Amino acid sequence: MSTIGYENWAVDLADVGAIYPMQGWEVPMTIIGVLFWLGWHVVQFRSESRELAEAEKNISAEGVKKAIDRY
Repeated sequence: MSTIGYENWAVDLADVGAIYPMQGWEVPMTIIGVLFWLGWHVVQFRSESRELAEAEKNISAEGVKKAIDRY
């Protein structure tokens, strides 16, 4: 089974070019990877913002004093 279209490797490899699978997909896969990475950061930012807003609602002066005294 060949992933690059060559059934016989008895050729000059200098003339073959790229010999790895999925050749030609470098740019689309890079774009997909960058979009996934940016999307993950957006999801993470929103999740952490909700968590911090929830913690901010539950804060009290007495709790802050205890936290400061503890450290």
